[in-house]
Order: sequence, then structure tokens, then C-alpha cells
Amino acid sequence: MSRVILVTGPARSGKSEWAENLAIQSGKQVIYIATAMENPQDQEWQERIEKHKQRRPQDWVTLCVPVELAHTLSNAKSDTCILIDSLGTWVANFLEEDDLSWENTLAELLEVVRLIDADLLFVAEETGWGVVPAYPIGRKFRDRLGSLVRQLGAICETVYLVTGGHVLNLSLLGFPLPPSKS
Repeated sequence: MSRVILVTGPARSGKSEWAENLAIQSGKQVIYIATAMENPQDQEWQERIEKHKQRRPQDWVTLCVPVELAHTLSNAKSDTCILIDSLGTWVANFLEEDDLSWENTLAELLEVVRLIDADLLFVAEETGWGVVPAYPIGRKFRDRLGSLVRQLGAICETVYLVTGGHVLNLSLLGFPLPPSKS
């Protein structure tokens, strides 16, 4: 039986570090899936990516998967721990997709997560804690990511919230919402 864990929280909260710690604790071979697309024209973005690379153990396998996440996960082996960082970046890579295509992409991912035999660690940003974005693309991103995090959280064994320098195990402190009707 695989473990599926979600680590969520605001920007710069330590989500990735906590997920990396959990991956190390798994004792399994770790495959790190980076969802970001490199952009040599954006030096600051490249520096962020480099900081993540430097923090990871050298024996981890790193795969750059900005789009084909479900397909990549479907090939995972049971003796691995897959760390996906991050769902927000992955969702951003699909903002050009129409709603029906997005719903199909989301359904495919969630189905693979339910069937996979490897341990999965997802890192996801919380974006809906502030004002409603003033622009349609911002609202689309926030709504898509929020829906994904809610649906994924419903099928995860454990959900952590990392904020204010602390890690909270929401699975022990709370209880899941009933399935969404929308």
C-alpha cells in the first residue's frame, strides 16, 4: 500500500523542506519531480531553481515534468518515494487550457494517484487566503489550484500545513470535508 501525502502552505513557509525531510525519512529511493519550466531569460527564476537543486541530496533522481505528470507517475515503482514540487507551478503550466481539457487533465492525475503503488509526496501552495485576484487569469489559477488541493487532500493519507515556521498535521487535528458538489 502506497502512502500519499500532501504538504501545503503559503509562499516561503518551508513546504518543500518539510516534504524533502519526509522523503528522506521514507528510506526509499527518492525521485524528485520538478514541475517548473526553466527560463534562462529570467535570472531570478533560475536562481530559485538552483537553490532547490542545491538543497537536494545528490543521490536523488530529478525529473523535469512541467506537463505530463499523470503519465510520469503511472510509471513509478513501488520501492520509490516520488516528491512532486509543486502543484502550483504545474497548474500554472495549464492556464492556457480550456476548462474541459483542464478537467480531463485533473481527472487523469487523480485517477493515477488512486492507483499508484509508490509513495507520493505533493507540495502545493495555498493561494486563496487573500483577496480575489483582479484579473481573470489570476482567478482561474487560484480556483484551479484550490480545487486540485481540495480533491487531492481528500484522497491523501496525511495532509500537512506548513506556516509560521511550524508544521501542522491536519489529518490528526481535523477531519475531511464531505465531497464537493460543484
